[in-house]
Amino acid sequence: MKYKETKDLSIEELDNRIAEAKRDLAKLKFDHQVAPLENPLQIRELRRDIARYLTALNAKLAQAN
Repeated sequence: MKYKETKDLSIEELDNRIAEAKRDLAKLKFDHQVAPLENPLQIRELRRDIARYLTALNAKLAQAN
């Protein structure tokens, strides 16, 4: 998901997506330690998605204050 798409999400939606993405990242990391993933670049993409969500969330919180 691109940053432009995340700007339109509400704070609650961003919180939910961050939590979900962090769970998915932990699961992918664990799976990758047990057996190599078919596409290990998924881990990188998920980390970047989390960063995008956090950036959008911080921007919204700064704008609200």
